[in-house]
Amino acid sequence: MEDNNKIEKCSCNVIHKDVVEKVRLSIPKEETLYDLAELFKVFGDSTRIKILCALFEAEMCVCDIANLLNMTQSAISHQLRVLKSNRLVKYRRDGKVIYYSLDDDHIKHIFDAGLSHITE
Repeated sequence: MEDNNKIEKCSCNVIHKDVVEKVRLSIPKEETLYDLAELFKVFGDSTRIKILCALFEAEMCVCDIANLLNMTQSAISHQLRVLKSNRLVKYRRDGKVIYYSLDDDHIKHIFDAGLSHITE
């Protein structure tokens, strides 16, 4: 039986400079990688994932999201602030009601890619 957790090591000491340089030039800047890591951290909370799933289906206000997830409005508002600060959700005001929706279609693509990966 094969051990999938075993790390295979290269037994040579040859540096393939052309490959290393090609890859070095293709890796995004450190600041961009930091921002990407921060984005993925946002997806690391199941409450935020539930909120995003809800917003995939419809624009919703805090009251409705809180009711749907059986949570307090304060807890939902906190999570929406995190999602908004990372440009995953946006809002619009209609009188006294604030409605939240996805900021753009990229969020659904990121979510679907992750879901596809874990269910394959």
